[in-house]
Amino acid sequence: MATLAEIRAKLKAAESKGSDNNRSGGDNSIYPFWNLKEGGEAVLRFLPDGNENNTFFWAERAMIKLPFAGIKGETDSKQVTVQVPCMEMYGDTCPILSEVRPWFKDPALEDMGRKYWKKRSYIFQGFVVEDGLGEAAGDKPENPIRRFIIGPQIFTSIRAALVDPELEDLPTDFVHGLDYRMKKSSKGGYADYSTSTWSRRERPLNDEENAAIKQHGLFNLSDFLPKKPTEVELKVMKEMFEASVDGEAYDMERWGQYFKPAGMSQNTGDPNKATPRAPAPVAHDEDDEPAPAAKAAPAPRAAVTETSTPGDSRAQDILSMIRNRQKA
Repeated sequence: MATLAEIRAKLKAAESKGSDNNRSGGDNSIYPFWNLKEGGEAVLRFLPDGNENNTFFWAERAMIKLPFAGIKGETDSKQVTVQVPCMEMYGDTCPILSEVRPWFKDPALEDMGRKYWKKRSYIFQGFVVEDGLGEAAGDKPENPIRRFIIGPQIFTSIRAALVDPELEDLPTDFVHGLDYRMKKSSKGGYADYSTSTWSRRERPLNDEENAAIKQHGLFNLSDFLPKKPTEVELKVMKEMFEASVDGEAYDMERWGQYFKPAGMSQNTGDPNKATPRAPAPVAHDEDDEPAPAAKAAPAPRAAVTETSTPGDSRAQDILSMIRNRQKA
């Protein structure tokens, strides 16, 4: 288990390199704290990663959202989004971010850059000390060690305590650790967790919690990250990215075997099969930005056509700027 000093040193090193700025369903080992009512509160106790080589007690997940102007071949399909892993999550260079990063140097391309920038979340594990959701007994897993999918806002609060010089022990320490009070409010119409805090008093794990750790062991948090893409999948990701920027529809036949929107189950696809590309509007939807609360589904979009519209002109202007910059 890493010491507090090691965690602080690694956080400081990461900070000196600079910083940049979905939850899972269907798995009841994940505690859905985001379903707390406004004003609600849950008390959590984070535990160390089962992987002793991980300095931190969380695993960082980085995904890139690729929006598409509907589904190819479906005349009334709405915009869909496909999530792909960012290669920086595995310590490798991400070909998508390498292409997007220069866009931030041009004010005209900043919005497009944010649209395709990685979205971070963090996987933690621990106990639900006080259940603000009132989960029914049948909804709880047999193993009381739960997983928590934490967004950047809450992570900032968690991290702040770790760099506080007055903190003497790790919050995950079995004897001298601290509970975390997750508090939900709202701000500007969105869920807000900025008032969440660490408990002021240390609390040793009780007999039941210690017994659960002994019986079930700790999760290796990296097991819950997306698998590292293969060379073929990297090729597919790059092809999908280019098609998304060009405003194309999602092509199930080409990419369905590798990456597909949530809810789609067809498994076909040939990454080597070329399909002619037609100019189409670049979709821009604020839902592509990270949001602390669910938004309404986007309105249905008409089928992509080659008819010229003002939106087409704007999209082609943006694409021209991107391509000219790449050639420069």
